[in-house]
Amino acid sequence: MTFLIFALVAFIIIFIIAYRKNSGQSVYKYISQQATSIYDKYAPYSFKVVRAKVKELGQEYTPRQYVLQASVFAVGAFVITYMYFYNVLVALMYAGLSIFIIPYLTYLRCNRVYSEFIFEQIQVYTTNTIMEFNTTQSFVKSLEGVYESGVLENPVKDDVKMMIDLAYENGTIEESISYFNNKYDYYIVKNMHQLFTQITNEGSKNSSGALENMSLDIDMLVENVYRDRIDRATFHKKFLQFGFMLYFMVMLVQLLLGNETYINMLNLWYIQVILHAIVIMNTAFLLNGEKYYNENVGAE
Repeated sequence: MTFLIFALVAFIIIFIIAYRKNSGQSVYKYISQQATSIYDKYAPYSFKVVRAKVKELGQEYTPRQYVLQASVFAVGAFVITYMYFYNVLVALMYAGLSIFIIPYLTYLRCNRVYSEFIFEQIQVYTTNTIMEFNTTQSFVKSLEGVYESGVLENPVKDDVKMMIDLAYENGTIEESISYFNNKYDYYIVKNMHQLFTQITNEGSKNSSGALENMSLDIDMLVENVYRDRIDRATFHKKFLQFGFMLYFMVMLVQLLLGNETYINMLNLWYIQVILHAIVIMNTAFLLNGEKYYNENVGAE
């Protein structure tokens, strides 16, 4: 009880100081700005780029959504762990720790959205380059047509421009292709570039059939990837339902033993260790599932 009173007093003091130092703006806005400042200072550069693109796509959570997510996590963790330990302090500890999971989930979600966006851009790049080549019969001219058409977005658009510049600078397409292949490790990209290299070096005679087959391969790949996304989303919902049900298995144990017997068992130190291990393992299981769901989207 003393700890709870101390925590409440500390929170009130922080609230008053923040309010007095930031008259004219809400404390909520101040805290949000401070969190953003810390993020900008310590987040990896690559993730800053990813998150900026996710915001540009309109798929980043708002501060209100993050607050709601943190509240749900904290309340859920408190309720679940209180049913395990019947200890307010332990439940509050887990409620606080659950909030620290949110940045990791944000990292996974933003990478998934960015990966989906890049794959769609690669699909647009390969399909339109083949279509342009059927007209121009020149790989560099095809790149210029795709770049100027406005169908691409950054960062892929800037990388296509770099390919064009490298091609004119070197007089060959090898370095341009190598540059793009290294940045976008998709086999449809490498196969298409290999085909264009062969056509450029050996001539464009009878290339229409090979390009048509390449277009069909791209369409088939895209269909498989989107089908995989649907399957992943379905599996993800069922996985979360199963994962959260594991937390409530302790209720079955209490039902079998009786609530009074269960509470008496909590006085044994090894029972406490087992319960903490169950909570941690269930959480790790859910996080691994989230990691699987959000990674390798658009992979071939």
